[in-house]
Amino acid sequence: MRARGKWPLESVVVRLTHSRVYAKDCLDCVVRDDTLLDRIDTAVQLSGALTPEQEQKLMEVAHKCPVHRTLKSQIDIREVPVS
Repeated sequence: MRARGKWPLESVVVRLTHSRVYAKDCLDCVVRDDTLLDRIDTAVQLSGALTPEQEQKLMEVAHKCPVHRTLKSQIDIREVPVS
């Protein structure tokens, strides 16, 4: 049985920075033209006496977060009438 909640995680700070970049300047983008893309840079800071393995596991969990997964996907936002 795994002991939960026993890791020495003291705090988590997440910083997001938004910018607009041209697709042609994006090295890992499929489209490489004059289209402007939204880029969100993320920085996650974990504080506490964590082992490298614990930090890696916490980052794996963070990447499974629905918000993270949504930001990594192509998003189609539509306004719908209120019924």
